[in-house]
Amino acid sequence: MKRLAADGHLCAIAAPVWHELTYGCARLERGRRRDALERYLHDVVLAAFPVLPYDEVAARWHGRERARLEAAGRPAPFVDGQIAAIAFTRGLTLVTQNVRDFARFAELEVEQWSGRR
Repeated sequence: MKRLAADGHLCAIAAPVWHELTYGCARLERGRRRDALERYLHDVVLAAFPVLPYDEVAARWHGRERARLEAAGRPAPFVDGQIAAIAFTRGLTLVTQNVRDFARFAELEVEQWSGRR
Protein backbone atom coordinates (compact mmCIF):
# COMPACT_ATOMS: atom_id res chain seq x y z
CA MET A 1 0.00 0.00 0.00
CA LYS A 2 2.93 2.33 0.68
CA ARG A 3 4.27 1.89 -2.85
CA LEU A 4 0.81 2.39 -4.34
CA ALA A 5 0.33 5.54 -2.28
CA ALA A 6 3.71 6.86 -3.40
CA ASP A 7 3.68 5.73 -7.03
CA GLY A 8 -0.01 5.19 -7.83
CA HIS A 9 -0.11 8.23 -10.09
CA LEU A 10 2.40 6.43 -12.33
CA CYS A 11 0.39 3.20 -12.51
CA ALA A 12 -1.96 1.77 -15.12
CA ILE A 13 -3.84 -1.47 -15.75
CA ALA A 14 -3.33 -3.66 -18.80
CA ALA A 15 -6.55 -4.34 -20.71
CA PRO A 16 -6.37 -8.12 -19.99
CA VAL A 17 -6.16 -7.36 -16.26
CA TRP A 18 -9.21 -5.11 -16.53
CA HIS A 19 -10.96 -7.98 -18.33
CA GLU A 20 -10.15 -10.38 -15.49
CA LEU A 21 -11.44 -7.94 -12.88
CA THR A 22 -14.71 -7.27 -14.67
CA TYR A 23 -15.16 -10.93 -15.64
CA GLY A 24 -14.67 -12.08 -12.06
CA CYS A 25 -17.18 -9.53 -10.85
CA ALA A 26 -19.73 -10.44 -13.55
CA ARG A 27 -19.57 -14.10 -12.53
CA LEU A 28 -20.83 -13.31 -9.04
CA GLU A 29 -24.48 -13.68 -8.20
CA ARG A 30 -26.47 -10.47 -8.38
CA GLY A 31 -26.60 -8.84 -4.97
CA ARG A 32 -25.03 -6.32 -2.64
CA ARG A 33 -21.53 -7.82 -2.82
CA ARG A 34 -21.46 -7.76 -6.61
CA ASP A 35 -22.97 -4.26 -6.73
CA ALA A 36 -20.34 -3.01 -4.27
CA LEU A 37 -17.50 -4.58 -6.26
CA GLU A 38 -18.82 -3.15 -9.54
CA ARG A 39 -19.02 0.32 -7.96
CA TYR A 40 -15.51 -0.06 -6.55
CA LEU A 41 -14.09 -1.13 -9.91
CA HIS A 42 -15.76 1.79 -11.67
CA ASP A 43 -15.48 4.53 -9.05
CA VAL A 44 -12.08 3.71 -7.57
CA VAL A 45 -10.00 1.48 -9.84
CA LEU A 46 -11.05 2.82 -13.24
CA ALA A 47 -11.05 6.40 -11.94
CA ALA A 48 -7.47 6.02 -10.65
CA PHE A 49 -5.79 3.93 -13.33
CA PRO A 50 -5.89 4.22 -17.10
CA VAL A 51 -6.44 0.97 -18.98
CA LEU A 52 -3.68 0.31 -21.51
CA PRO A 53 -4.75 -1.51 -24.70
CA TYR A 54 -3.26 -4.60 -26.28
CA ASP A 55 -2.35 -3.02 -29.60
CA GLU A 56 -0.48 -4.01 -32.77
CA VAL A 57 2.95 -3.25 -31.28
CA ALA A 58 2.22 -5.35 -28.20
CA ALA A 59 0.76 -8.15 -30.34
CA ARG A 60 3.92 -8.26 -32.50
CA TRP A 61 6.21 -8.44 -29.45
CA HIS A 62 3.95 -11.05 -27.87
CA GLY A 63 3.99 -13.20 -31.01
CA ARG A 64 7.79 -13.20 -31.17
CA GLU A 65 8.17 -13.81 -27.45
CA ARG A 66 5.55 -16.58 -27.47
CA ALA A 67 7.40 -18.37 -30.29
CA ARG A 68 10.74 -17.99 -28.46
CA LEU A 69 9.34 -19.39 -25.23
CA GLU A 70 7.63 -22.33 -26.96
CA ALA A 71 10.85 -23.19 -28.83
CA ALA A 72 12.66 -23.18 -25.48
CA GLY A 73 10.03 -25.50 -23.99
CA ARG A 74 8.82 -22.78 -21.59
CA PRO A 75 5.41 -21.66 -22.92
CA ALA A 76 3.53 -19.04 -20.94
CA PRO A 77 -0.20 -18.54 -20.51
CA PHE A 78 -1.53 -16.41 -23.37
CA VAL A 79 -2.94 -13.69 -21.11
CA ASP A 80 0.37 -13.40 -19.23
CA GLY A 81 2.02 -12.76 -22.58
CA GLN A 82 -0.50 -10.04 -23.39
CA ILE A 83 0.11 -8.34 -20.05
CA ALA A 84 3.89 -8.63 -20.44
CA ALA A 85 3.70 -7.25 -23.98
CA ILE A 86 1.68 -4.21 -22.92
CA ALA A 87 4.23 -3.40 -20.20
CA PHE A 88 7.33 -4.12 -22.26
CA THR A 89 6.32 -2.21 -25.38
CA ARG A 90 5.55 0.87 -23.29
CA GLY A 91 8.80 0.69 -21.32
CA LEU A 92 6.95 0.01 -18.07
CA THR A 93 7.71 -2.12 -15.04
CA LEU A 94 5.18 -4.91 -14.51
CA VAL A 95 4.12 -5.09 -10.87
CA THR A 96 2.77 -8.48 -9.81
CA GLN A 97 2.70 -10.88 -6.92
CA ASN A 98 3.64 -13.63 -9.40
CA VAL A 99 7.14 -12.46 -10.36
CA ARG A 100 8.16 -16.01 -11.29
CA ASP A 101 5.38 -16.25 -13.89
CA PHE A 102 6.65 -13.17 -15.70
CA ALA A 103 10.41 -13.73 -15.26
CA ARG A 104 10.50 -15.92 -18.39
CA PHE A 105 9.80 -12.92 -20.66
CA ALA A 106 12.99 -11.46 -22.13
CA GLU A 107 14.06 -8.04 -20.85
CA LEU A 108 10.77 -7.42 -19.04
CA GLU A 109 11.24 -5.46 -15.82
CA VAL A 110 9.14 -7.08 -13.07
CA GLU A 111 8.66 -6.07 -9.42
CA GLN A 112 6.68 -7.35 -6.47
CA TRP A 113 5.37 -4.67 -4.13
CA SER A 114 3.45 -6.81 -1.66
CA GLY A 115 6.44 -7.84 0.41
CA ARG A 116 5.21 -11.47 0.36
CA ARG A 117 7.32 -14.04 -1.44
